[in-house]
Amino acid sequence: MTAQTTFGDADSQSGIDLQALFHRLNNQLGVLLAQAELLEAKAADDANRARATQMVSSTLAALGTVRESRQRTEMTTS
Repeated sequence: MTAQTTFGDADSQSGIDLQALFHRLNNQLGVLLAQAELLEAKAADDANRARATQMVSSTLAALGTVRESRQRTEMTTS
């Protein structure tokens, strides 16, 4: 099977295209990362900078989780 694996009824056209789903999630997290980095750079004080730094770290962790999920999905479907 290829990376174009879908979930749902095999006879149904309504399955979710996992690659598209991973792509959308990755894009959304990329936007969050950019916003968090901007907040971090523009923070007026240490408390706000620390919060923004935590947002950056959490977003990077989420991007890593998406990458790992995609890899595991591709391994189980090939």
